[in-house]
Amino acid sequence: MRRSVGAVAAPRRARGRGPRGARGAESATHPAVRRIPRRRFLASAAAAGTAHTTFPWLKGWIPMTKQRHVVVVGAGAFGGWTALHLLRRGARVTLVDAWGPGNSRASSGGETRVIRATYGPRGIYTRMTVRALALWKENERRWRRKLYHPIGVLWLVESDDSYEKAALPLLKDAGVMFEELSGRETARRYPQINCERVRWAIFEKDGGYLTARSACAAVLDGFLAEGGDYRQLAMAPAEPAAGALHVLGLSDGSTLAADAFVFACGPWLGKLFPDVIGDRVRPTRQEVFFFGTPPGDTRFTEGALPVWADHGAGFIYGIPGNEWRGFKIADDTRGPPFDPTDGERIPTPETLRAARDYLALRFPGLKNAPLVESRVCQYENSPDEHFIIDRHPAAANAWLVGGGSGHGFKHGPAVGELVAGLVLDANPPALPPEFRLARLAP
Repeated sequence: MRRSVGAVAAPRRARGRGPRGARGAESATHPAVRRIPRRRFLASAAAAGTAHTTFPWLKGWIPMTKQRHVVVVGAGAFGGWTALHLLRRGARVTLVDAWGPGNSRASSGGETRVIRATYGPRGIYTRMTVRALALWKENERRWRRKLYHPIGVLWLVESDDSYEKAALPLLKDAGVMFEELSGRETARRYPQINCERVRWAIFEKDGGYLTARSACAAVLDGFLAEGGDYRQLAMAPAEPAAGALHVLGLSDGSTLAADAFVFACGPWLGKLFPDVIGDRVRPTRQEVFFFGTPPGDTRFTEGALPVWADHGAGFIYGIPGNEWRGFKIADDTRGPPFDPTDGERIPTPETLRAARDYLALRFPGLKNAPLVESRVCQYENSPDEHFIIDRHPAAANAWLVGGGSGHGFKHGPAVGELVAGLVLDANPPALPPEFRLARLAP
């Protein structure tokens, strides 16, 4: 068994070269206690002080003789990063997922996700994006895997610019690098975009896109390499008792006992916790299309065009040419209800037609472009599109994490860091009210 810091070793016979004061000799008054050289003692004390400075959550803690065991259910953007942060904080972590990280049913599946800091008046997400981006970069370097593509994000503004205007001071306060462009300047920089109705634009220099499915796999690989335990199994409904959750049943008939549990179950969170979550997380069907670009035409690749978001009558966005898979376009409008387990993922002709009509208007060079790929995914929406991060009301050692609402993926590293602190810290910071379950009470 591994001893944790501060654990007392069992008495053992000392080996030494003499009966008094020799190296390794027993104390005369306490024969089972070895003398610690003064220099080593002072070095240890200095190291402890440094740890409290570097890792402030250790301040005031009494070292535990028992390593805490945390079970995390869900290996997507929220769950995978939470498991990794918990592991790095010293917990023993078991990560469970029914189909694997970034699978085709998951909200974190697919090829790419936008990372952007413009959030209108919701500054909490602007600040979280800044922190998340720092963690994406840090782990990209650690793993030597390309996850973040900093090609910028261009926000096209037509008549109603209240969302973008509200974002500007928050972007400045958070230290986000951006430019405000006139409609004329936007058209000059990006002649492949029809800017006829564009009044002005925001260009986020550090925005861009993240790999999705492959990033989830990278997080799992890192988790396993650092000593985590992963099990590809489904969970049975959790049943708290006496104010806590003690055991979790799995689909193979086994059980997992732990000190704490985190449920980051994406679009399944409402089904797994019908009384606590229920329809507070509603999966909606979202369709994504990839169109082929003209032969030899590089105007619609990431070398010539950033990620773009068109906040006009609706909210349509796209990502140019990741790995030559085509020009991605999607409508952010919430679709109809969707069953993420059994729903058929076949795009509808109506949605495809709307995407073609939009391309013909905004990107005339892609008029009549062939469809080369398509995907049906889902959002896991909360009523107000804020995340849900809170304790289970009937289990003080269980946390519910979800409600990504179509914008959660980029925040995975920051959410995981936050949740790990909530689970492990003796005195964690106050949970932002935007994330609490109480806000959704009827």
